[in-house]
Amino acid sequence: MVERYGTAYRAGTAQQAAEFDEGLRSYMLKVYNYMTSGILLTGIVALFVGSSPELLNAIFGSGLHWLVALSPLAFIMVMSFGVHKMSSGTLQIIFWAFAAVMGVSMAWIFAAYTGTSIARTFFITAASFGALSLYGYTTKKSLSGFGTFLFMGLIGLIIASVVNIFLGSSMLQFIISVAGVLIFAGLTAYDTQRIKESYYMMATGEAVAKGAIMGAVNLYLDFVNLFMFLLQFLGNRE
Repeated sequence: MVERYGTAYRAGTAQQAAEFDEGLRSYMLKVYNYMTSGILLTGIVALFVGSSPELLNAIFGSGLHWLVALSPLAFIMVMSFGVHKMSSGTLQIIFWAFAAVMGVSMAWIFAAYTGTSIARTFFITAASFGALSLYGYTTKKSLSGFGTFLFMGLIGLIIASVVNIFLGSSMLQFIISVAGVLIFAGLTAYDTQRIKESYYMMATGEAVAKGAIMGAVNLYLDFVNLFMFLLQFLGNRE
């Protein structure tokens, strides 16, 4: 009798573990699908705007470029602070709007760099991101200890970038670019592991849906920033 109950318990545990693994794979697939779709939308919008000298001049040749540059930050703040109050459907709409606005803000790269170098940098970024994210997903080593270090590095990167707006130092810009690649490479692995582990704490379908969108936002930002810093090294200017 005891043996029979023990066998049933182990079978139930194995089944629960299998169901959890399946749920985790489905969750991560949603995260990557949202992220990939967001990047695709950003690329389409950026290419559309970047291919029109009239639109580029109207946006970046006037004070409107400040609005375009700061709008993505506003969307991130809305999603971050309002995630618990909004439905997953509303959050998804805001994510798509955010990705589209990011496309407008990045359109200038098509006027500054050759299309070939942009495409080459994109594929290098995609390959690097894929490898780093895979490491973050599969590694048994906890990357939580790197979180504080990477966050502090990110704050320093932002401060240095603002300072260099006024200094215009090419050497400082080079250092910022190197630091940016390293920081966002680390954040890609760290965020992937953090998103994976967050699934353990989600109890409802709505929480999972929202978590997938916010996880996609984090990985989207890692990808875009990694791409932009790599472009400064690999891009050929027009």
